[in-house]
Amino acid sequence: MVVQGEEGELTTPSARFLVATAVPAERDAVAGAFPGGTTAVPLPGAALVRVPGGYDLLAAGVGPALAAASTAAALTAAALAGTPYDLVVSAGIGGGFLPAAPLGSLVVADAITVADLGAETADGFLPVTELGFGTITHRPPESLVRAVAQATGARVGTVLTVSTVTGTAGRAAELRERHPRALAEGMEGFGVAEAAAAHGVPVLEIRAVSNPVGPRDRAAWRIGEALAALTEGFGKLPPALESWNPHDR
Repeated sequence: MVVQGEEGELTTPSARFLVATAVPAERDAVAGAFPGGTTAVPLPGAALVRVPGGYDLLAAGVGPALAAASTAAALTAAALAGTPYDLVVSAGIGGGFLPAAPLGSLVVADAITVADLGAETADGFLPVTELGFGTITHRPPESLVRAVAQATGARVGTVLTVSTVTGTAGRAAELRERHPRALAEGMEGFGVAEAAAAHGVPVLEIRAVSNPVGPRDRAAWRIGEALAALTEGFGKLPPALESWNPHDR
């Protein structure tokens, strides 16, 4: 991508960022933080747009499987074009564990953990790692998490990825017992992180809280406020991302 430099010359940004959301509304909320409009980028099976500053925004789909597939496609296309990404950001709205992550707050993950990949047993849930397979957590670069939290005021903690959104108090309590540092849950972060890891690219996850994790109560949802918080957060994000050393992983 080419941008205008201070003296009018054409320059290439030092880093490229792929921001993966679940749905176009979240992608558009992120795009709202970047003046200058968007440019559509053809990509099979996914809706990708480009905004100034080296940011590509991907509506990757709902759930970890589709998010992983779409993110992997975008990463592969960029690598084949000779313009690989330096960082993948999973972004969107999600549920927050009250009172630690209230409605409208921003959360940045220092651990992206899949909460329901494993086996149910008579003695409780066993994560897939205890079955001898795979991984359940990806950890974003510590220095980047600190910089993003400082820039945006985001809370720092574990963000859980679930394939089934929590809808009961019992399920919320179970998740908090197994993951005491959990601040939020979403449906895409771990899938995005798996794709990034397969390409050797660091990952970050940012969530704006739209609803409490627990009993499903649509009247308590604040989706508009969460999308606005996402826009505001990304408006403060570029200096932190652009000053970060991609090799500091």
